[in-house]
Amino acid sequence: MRIDKFLWCIRVFKTRTLAASQCKLDKVWLNDELVKASREVKLQDVIRVRKGPIHFTYRTVSLPHTRVGAKLVSTYAADVTSEDELKKLEIIRLQYKNDRQRGLGRPTKKERRDLDDYTELDLDDENE
Repeated sequence: MRIDKFLWCIRVFKTRTLAASQCKLDKVWLNDELVKASREVKLQDVIRVRKGPIHFTYRTVSLPHTRVGAKLVSTYAADVTSEDELKKLEIIRLQYKNDRQRGLGRPTKKERRDLDDYTELDLDDENE
């Protein structure tokens, strides 16, 4: 099975075209070698994918015939990403989570309703 198809099948990438383009951009390694999208994947191969600053690592367990559901991914690929990479990912997630302060950006649904109620009161006062 081609590596771009395998990465799409196990849901590493949303589309097969995206998987192929990531191979072309030198962000996919197979057994520590940069690969093209057409490289064949075999059992027990180690695949490393760079997504942003994180290097995710997978070991092939078996080869799927088509794209599989999220619950079945573990039967086809084992996630063997190092603890350091997972900690790096968690730090990045925490930074983005705490980055936006309340009140910035779009109003929440409750804030929008409060604004609508406030502006309706002002319009009613002017009509009287």
